[in-house]
Amino acid sequence: MRWSTAFAGAAVAAVASYDLLQRRHALLRNFPVLGHGRYLLESIGPELRQYITTGNDEERPFSRDQRRWVYASAKRETNTFGFGTDNDIEFTDGYTIVKHRTFSQVPPSARPHSGEQADIPSAKVLGAARGRAKAFRPASFVNISAMSFGSLSSAAVTALNRGAADAGCLHNTGEGGLSRYHRHGADLVFQIGTAYFGCRDGEGRFDLDRLVALVESAPVKAIEVKLSQGAKPGLGGLLPGAKVTAEIAEMRGIPEGRDCVSPSRHTAFHDVDSMLDWVELVARETGLPVGIKSAVGDPTFWDLLVDAMRTSDRGVDFVTIDGGEGGTGAAPLVFTDAVSLPFRSGFARVYSRFAQAGLTDEVTFVGSGKLGLPDNAVAAMALGCDMVNVAREPMLAVGCIQAQKCHTDRCPTGVATQNAWLERGLDVESKSVRAANYVRALRRDVFKVAEACGVAHPGLITSADVEVADGNRRSVTLGELYGYRPDWGLPGQADRDEITRLMTDTADTDPTGPQPTP
Repeated sequence: MRWSTAFAGAAVAAVASYDLLQRRHALLRNFPVLGHGRYLLESIGPELRQYITTGNDEERPFSRDQRRWVYASAKRETNTFGFGTDNDIEFTDGYTIVKHRTFSQVPPSARPHSGEQADIPSAKVLGAARGRAKAFRPASFVNISAMSFGSLSSAAVTALNRGAADAGCLHNTGEGGLSRYHRHGADLVFQIGTAYFGCRDGEGRFDLDRLVALVESAPVKAIEVKLSQGAKPGLGGLLPGAKVTAEIAEMRGIPEGRDCVSPSRHTAFHDVDSMLDWVELVARETGLPVGIKSAVGDPTFWDLLVDAMRTSDRGVDFVTIDGGEGGTGAAPLVFTDAVSLPFRSGFARVYSRFAQAGLTDEVTFVGSGKLGLPDNAVAAMALGCDMVNVAREPMLAVGCIQAQKCHTDRCPTGVATQNAWLERGLDVESKSVRAANYVRALRRDVFKVAEACGVAHPGLITSADVEVADGNRRSVTLGELYGYRPDWGLPGQADRDEITRLMTDTADTDPTGPQPTP
C-alpha cells in the first residue's frame, strides 16, 4: 500500500513539475494538476451535452428527436412518438405546418404499414425531355446522396450500396470515384468533381474515353457534375491526409498520406456556354442523362444557364440544389456556417428562374441538404423537387452517432474513417438492412403526408399545402413566401396524369398500398 501511495504521489509531483515548467498553457502553469480537469471536461463536453444536458430539440445539426426517428426507423422499431409534440409551435419563427385535406379523390389506406414496400418512383422520366438514349424513370424519389469512398469507410459505402439495392434507390458515388465498394447491386449516379477522379488522365485532366469505359463497366444510370457543395461552396473537395490510404491514393492517383484538395472550379469548361457543350458531349458519348449539382450563391450563373437553355437545344437533364445546411466531412467553419443559401430559399430562387422561362418540364429537380427528415422532404417536394437526396441521415442509419469527428479519421462507429480497427465495428450485413429500412420509412412517411394532403404522390404536394408560421403572429404558404405562381412547383400535366395512374395501379396490386374504400 505504501508503495502504491508513493508511486501516486510521485506521478502527481511529476505532472505538477511539468505543468509548472511548460509554457503552452497558462492555466496549467497557474493551476498545476488541477487545470487538467478543465481540459478533460472540455474534451467530453459534446458527449455531456448530447446525452445529459440538452433537450430533445436543441441539438444541431440533428436533434435527439430527429436522430431517434432515424435510428428507430432503421431498426424497424416503433418510430412513433407519444403524448403530443414537445416543439414550441406557438413561439417558433419559421415553423413548418402541412395542411391536410378533409376530402379527396385518392382513397386512403387504413393499413398500418401501407407504403413501406412501395418504391414510389419519380414523377418525371430522367433524360426524356432531351431524348437521352438511356433515359429512365428513377424507381424511388428518395435516393442516397454523394458520399465518397475516402470520406466514408469501405464498410459504410458497402452497407449503403447494399441498402440502396435492397430499397430500390439510386446511390451517388461522390466525387472520389467509383470504387469496388460501390458494386454491390445498387444503380449508381456517377459524380464528376473538379479533380475528375475515375475519369482523368495522368495529368489530372478530364478523359472522356476513361469515363465511357468506367460507366460501361458498372450500373451507372446518370452522371452528376458537381459544381459546388452546400457545406463548402467554392472550395472543392477536401480529404484529410489521415484518410488517404494506399488504396485510396491508388484509386484517385494521388500521394498517400497527404491532404487531397480538389480544385475549386472545373478545367474541362470555363463558362455556361462551354459547360453545356461539354454536357452534351458527355451525354452523347455515354447515352446517360447528365445533370449538375450546385449550392446557390451569386444568381448570375443561373440566369445565364436558363437563358442558354431557353435559346438553344442544349441543356442539363437534372439540377441538384444543395443547401448551405448540408453536411461535409471537412470544411472551414465560415463555409459551413455562412457561405451559400439554405436549401429552401436557394432552391426557390433557382426553380423560379426555370419556371419563368417555361423550362421546368425539361428538367428533373433534385433537392439536397438535410432533407432526410419527413417534414423537410415534404417542404422540398412542395417547392418543386421531383426527388430528394439524403446523406447524413443514412449515415445515422448505419451507425453514426453525430460525434462530429469525420475530419479526424477517428469516427468511433467506423462510418467516416479509414482506421481499420474502428471500421471493423461496422457490420455490413446488419447495417445494410438498416439503411434500406430507413429509406423505406422516409418514403413511407412522406407518402402518408401526400395521402393526407389528398394527392397520389409526394410530387403532387403543392406550395399551397405547406405553411410557414412565425409563432402566433402570422403564417404564409411556401408559395406566398417565395413568390410562386399558382401553377409552380408541380410537374407538367402529362407527368401528373401518368404518376397518378402508376400510383393508382400500384395501390390496386400492392397489398401494403392504399386500398379502395368499400
